[in-house]
Amino acid sequence: MRRGARATLLVVWLLSLAALGWMVAQRLKISTDLRSFMPAPTTPDQRLLMEQVGEGPGSRLLLLSISGASDEKLAALSQGLFAALKKDPRYSQVVNGSFDLGALDSSLLPYRFLLSPTLDTQPLDEAYLADQLQQRLDDLSSPAATLLKGLLPRDPTLEVLKLAELWAPAKSPEVREGVWFSPQDEALLLVQTVAAGFDPGAQEQSIDGIRQAFAALPGSAAAKLDLSGPGYFSVVVGAQTRHQADWIGRISTVGFIALLLLAYRSFSSLLLGALPIASAALAGIAALTLAFPDVHGITLAFGFTLLGVAQEYPIRVLSHRRAGEDAVQSVRALWPLLLTAIASACIAYLAFYASGVNGLKQLAVFTIVGLLVAGFSTRYLLPHLLPRRVRDVAGMAWLARARRFVDQLPRPRWIPLLVAVAIVAMLALARGSFWQNNLAALTPLPQDLLQHDARLREALGAPDVRYLLVLQAPTEQGVLALSERLQPQVDALVTKHAADALELPSRYLPSVAVQRERQAKLPDRATLQRALDEALHGLPFRADLFQPFVDDVEIARSLPPLTPERYAQTPLGQRLAAMLVERDGHWLGLGTVSGVHDVAALQSLGAGSHGSVRLLDLKAASESLVVDYRTRILQALLAASLLLVLTISFALRSVRRAWHVLAPMTLATFLVLAVERVIGIEISLFHLVALILAGGLGLHYALFFERDTGDPAEQRRTLHATIVCVLSALLVFGMLAWATIPVLRAIGLTVSLGVAFHFCLSILMAPHAAEE
Repeated sequence: MRRGARATLLVVWLLSLAALGWMVAQRLKISTDLRSFMPAPTTPDQRLLMEQVGEGPGSRLLLLSISGASDEKLAALSQGLFAALKKDPRYSQVVNGSFDLGALDSSLLPYRFLLSPTLDTQPLDEAYLADQLQQRLDDLSSPAATLLKGLLPRDPTLEVLKLAELWAPAKSPEVREGVWFSPQDEALLLVQTVAAGFDPGAQEQSIDGIRQAFAALPGSAAAKLDLSGPGYFSVVVGAQTRHQADWIGRISTVGFIALLLLAYRSFSSLLLGALPIASAALAGIAALTLAFPDVHGITLAFGFTLLGVAQEYPIRVLSHRRAGEDAVQSVRALWPLLLTAIASACIAYLAFYASGVNGLKQLAVFTIVGLLVAGFSTRYLLPHLLPRRVRDVAGMAWLARARRFVDQLPRPRWIPLLVAVAIVAMLALARGSFWQNNLAALTPLPQDLLQHDARLREALGAPDVRYLLVLQAPTEQGVLALSERLQPQVDALVTKHAADALELPSRYLPSVAVQRERQAKLPDRATLQRALDEALHGLPFRADLFQPFVDDVEIARSLPPLTPERYAQTPLGQRLAAMLVERDGHWLGLGTVSGVHDVAALQSLGAGSHGSVRLLDLKAASESLVVDYRTRILQALLAASLLLVLTISFALRSVRRAWHVLAPMTLATFLVLAVERVIGIEISLFHLVALILAGGLGLHYALFFERDTGDPAEQRRTLHATIVCVLSALLVFGMLAWATIPVLRAIGLTVSLGVAFHFCLSILMAPHAAEE
């Protein structure tokens, strides 16, 4: 191609990439909901797990502590932060031990007589009112007078305060200066976010909002704000992962560029060789934006990793160039093998699509489209842009010596059998579980964070994130009634210390039947007024001071019972909504548990309930979900493997040649599993993803080493290209293997071992030169 035509092609290609990049920037919407990478739950417990991890109150809860100053200053900071966060729509509930009159708005205040348990044991008669008014008289001479002055005319029996006490955490910390304090002299707050717990992006915004609100408070610079909770942990883990991935990526990128410059001594070839990879990435993202409403951030992170297979396409073209030969001719001879490699890699990645998991389907679309674009642009565009004059790598002395060494290696027929026996032996001798089912083990947190979280949860009585007491009934009122019947047994278990606290839905909203019973006990206006007048005798209160109280009782007598829909308008509405849900034609009540000490005792609550009451272990449900997830992926991989065998056999037109390609790839894959098990690594889903990537790389090595050209120079070029590919993969993934984040380390170690084993076995199981 003439120089002018080459320039035109380069400009058109670059402009096309720019246009594609612009389209991607306009359409790309990043999702951070981790449930996209979990399979569709198949059991009721798994469905509850997914909902609770993402939407449940435990997952939305942030635990805050303020330390480093006097009690007075810490209390002022706690009150200031409380006031700031209450106004912020990102937070559905903020509690710090101080009384919040806004828990029921003005229009709902008359309902306090139907919600409070007072009328269950005490009528509103003269004796009770006289006792309550005498207590209020004493209260007005106490430090609580400021609060009571505004509340007293409407609520002399303090039903609102009784509700506030009922709705406070069952195990509340000590109150000093009107706010919660820990035994370590920290001011404590509980904050429930509107953002789902499984949305680390939104959780990060919520946490930033808390930090900004605290920093804006007077005197905050002299104090320290600490956070804990599932949402905070997801943000911490995400930041750690990004930090390590970034610095590893920068170092490996510099090393990769240096390697290619050393291998090809051509800066222009390096830049041009990057065009197919850039095209692959942009085309993959563009395909995602067209096929899905949003793209998960993990899809992009893993997708770019899996596209590492595509870097081999331009490397093969650069290494196989002959001096004086046009690049188009060189790539034409390579194309049948490259096409086989591309098709095989796409088949392997189809396993992700067949898994049925939305995140993995995105990953499949991204990588398959990317590999196809990288492969075809390497075949039909890149050769026309490469420099005419190149240095034939086959003439390098060290490469000739390396090739002679490879050719002289023995290739006994018993190598596959020996490797297979070694694999079986290592797997048999490996101790511990084969599979890693605990997802928490893949993202461990620093021990000090876990200890801080445990301490705050104990101080605040925050709900346990592992256990739920599940109540089931045909209707929501049935669930509330069941919750009320269960309450005495729950109280008994808490008294016996089976758990520190167990919070049922009826704690926030009694059933309609109970509300009507309390409503029927309310006196009419005339009766209440007479009782109030007699109770006021001899007390220094004005006769008309409590008229708002009489009006509220009269209103409450005719109110329709409070339902969950109406209750949703209160600040506590979201709390109840999270505890009362409809599923599959029935209703569930979700009781949260704090400080579990006797699991068997809690399980006994379901005895004789015929399944209407049960203790749900979310950890067990998560492990069963992981098992189902893995089973689905393994089934898809098995189908992909069978298709891969047929594809390789058809492409090579020989079972014997297909054996030389598929046997080393298969043995190397199982050898990686065996080595990791022997050194004590439990295999996770991330290891499976890494094995597929390593298998795609190893397939290239076996395909090209099996290739029979009868030309020693071409064999040296094949060795050169493979060595460059192996070193580049080891450089990138070897760095990941040193990461402290288990997910990154799992991928890096698995791919590094896989690349090394694939390379060695591809050489040792390739046809011997004497046989060619």
